[in-house]
Amino acid sequence: MRRAARHPVDFPVIAEHRDRGDLSLHIANISAHGFMVDNSEGLDRGERVIIRLPEIGRIEAYVIWVREERAGLQFERIIRLDDFTRMMDVLQPNPRLRRGR
Repeated sequence: MRRAARHPVDFPVIAEHRDRGDLSLHIANISAHGFMVDNSEGLDRGERVIIRLPEIGRIEAYVIWVREERAGLQFERIIRLDDFTRMMDVLQPNPRLRRGR
């Protein structure tokens, strides 16, 4: 059972991978606990990456699951609600897409 609501986004990021260097990933949805990419670049379960998010900065995440081209990653720490809200204002500029606060 999911711990937090997923918010749809369309956000490309450059992920830093320890062995493979920089990877271009596309975040399709995000929550305070993690995110899903729809172009997993061959990531495997357990691998770690570092990404940079608006209002949050650099944050580490590790791969929880992989299915075909999608992968779910969990942040190494939960994003605080006020920081998450500010980030979503940048990632979802259209207020119709934002969930109620």
